[in-house]
Parts: sequence; structure tokens; C-alpha cells
Amino acid sequence: MSEVKETILGFGNPLLDISATVEQAVLDEWGASLNNAILAEEKHQPLYKKLTETHKVDYIAGGATLNSIRVAQWMMGAAGKKGNSHYIGCIGKDAFGETMKTQLEADGVAGHFMEVEDKPTGTCAVLVKDNERSLIANLAAAEKYDFAHFESTGMEFVKAAGIFYMAGFPLTHAGGAASVKAICEHANKEGKTVCMNVSAPFLAEVPPLRAMLKDMFAMCDIIFCNESEAAAFAKGEEFGTEDIAEIAKKLAALPGPKQATRKAVVTQGADATVIATAGGGVETIEVKGNPWTLTKENLVDTNGAGDAFVGGFLSGLAQGKTDAQCAEAGHFAAGTIIQRAGCTFPATCDFKPKA
Repeated sequence: MSEVKETILGFGNPLLDISATVEQAVLDEWGASLNNAILAEEKHQPLYKKLTETHKVDYIAGGATLNSIRVAQWMMGAAGKKGNSHYIGCIGKDAFGETMKTQLEADGVAGHFMEVEDKPTGTCAVLVKDNERSLIANLAAAEKYDFAHFESTGMEFVKAAGIFYMAGFPLTHAGGAASVKAICEHANKEGKTVCMNVSAPFLAEVPPLRAMLKDMFAMCDIIFCNESEAAAFAKGEEFGTEDIAEIAKKLAALPGPKQATRKAVVTQGADATVIATAGGGVETIEVKGNPWTLTKENLVDTNGAGDAFVGGFLSGLAQGKTDAQCAEAGHFAAGTIIQRAGCTFPATCDFKPKA
């Protein structure tokens, strides 16, 4: 049995997912589109209460980074133990915040939360139609994270971890951006592994946000994204190509301290995952042919699939696996999650890597 060699720490925007299967009229009402994620505007504020009144909803601890950390802990299974994965973020002192803490405790993830009284715990409307999802995130308390908390409390756990993961979303608020930068700088100084995700097309499409991503990517060992996020980043940076393998190579070769060794990992749903290494080649890891490849009838909900892939990949990193083995674990995790409602998983993980 593999053993966990490195502790994983995630920093992000904790959100309680409010997930419901909806009709096209609901998507139209709120200006939502499938396979996309946006931040809630003022017009979206009534959505969350209305959704609970008009549809059957499930409440699930979420937020992109937290999904990945929960999945990573689950994927480590018997090889892992409580304390192998940690998470830092900000929640409200309310019932949703208590739900978040309870779920993390049950999942074996150590949560280190800043808690505020003036904002509720963040929520994300997960609108599911025809097995696809649209996300509308109301950050609320999540964007109140204060860098002072990171310095006084979070840094203790950063120093103890060996692998770090952040979605791109915390860059949209000051405390988050400062904390992401501090994690990247610490990881670079100490020779640790730091990973980030483009996370959503809008983060790549808005020039100031894309510039912030690039600044952080300069210090990253691994950049994650899916094909639509890769395309949005390539367009914004004028890479001059729509070929995923070429985009992956250009992402891996972005200037910065990790330019010589960086990897870019681009998922494409059921199509092959592309892994490019700076100064090296491009590896494609097929999803099809694996025993967990799904038929359309097995597909329940794609929410959290990309996050789950990252969680599986991180679990492989923590156990010293190869890129291909990490991707295989990611494919299994994503394939498991999309057969269930929301980013949830069975009580035990039965992943058996190929010999």
C-alpha cells in the first residue's frame, strides 16, 4: 500500500452548495448558462432563498478548492489519515458555517476557518439541467478573509504542509490574493509543490484578473484548467492557437521562477487529459478504456467533476506517484463524482490503480 508522503493544504473560498435540478426557465431567469461559473451580482441575491422555496435542494460543503481537498482526503483512503489534508478560508458564524465544519470533520479534513459575524457563510447555487451544471457563487463571508488571520493562524499550517492548492477565485478579493501570494512565495522558498487552477473562463477573460493569475502561475509547479478555461486564457494572452496541446505547452512555459520545470494539466471531460512539461514533451492520458468510464445513463451531475479530478491528482502527488498515475486517480475521482448529486462520494474509496 502506498503511504502519504506530503500533507496537502488548500486555501480558498468556502461555499455551501445549494444544489437543485432546475428547468431552462430558471437558468433564463437568472442569466445562467450551463458549464459555466459566475460571481453573484445584486440581481442574483434573491436566487438562493427562492431556490429553496421552489425546488428540492441539497446542501453540500463546497467551493472549488474545498471540493478538491475533500476528494483528495477521500482518495487517499486507507493510505491516509486525519490531518493529511488541511483547508483555510472564511465562513460566517451561522448555521451554514456549522454545517460546513461538521462535514469537514466527517470527511477527515482539518478546517482552519476565520469566522465573521457581519457576513453569512458563502453559498453557491448549483443549477443542474440535463446532467450539466451552472454555478452562481455568492461569496459573502468568503471574501472577508483577512490576511492578518493568515499571518497569525494560517501560516502555522502552511509551514507544516508540503503540497498547496488554490483555485483562481480568491484572487478576486484582497485578503485572498495576499494569502495566495504568501503561499506561493513560501512554497518557492522552501522547495515545496504549489498548484493553482484557472478555475473559470471569466478569470482568464478579464485582463486584471488574468494578470493576477499570471503573477501567481509564475511561482506554480502545476497549473490546472479545463479546455474552455485553457481556450479563454490562450485568447486573452494571444497565444495564436486553439490546439489544446499547444496551449498546454505555452502555459507550462510561462515566465517565472518555475518556468523550467512547470507542468500544465488540461482536462477535456471524457476526452484525454493533456499534461505538458516545460522544456519537455506533452503526455496524453486517455479516459476511455478505464473500468470507470461511464455511459450517458450513469451520468447524474457534472458539478465538481473538475474539482474532483484535481483532488485525485493531488492524492497521487501526496503519495509520490507519476504524472500518469496522478491523472488516472483524477479520472477515477471525477468519474465517481459525476455519478452522484453534487460533489459527494461513497463512504470508502475503492480506487485500484493499474499495476
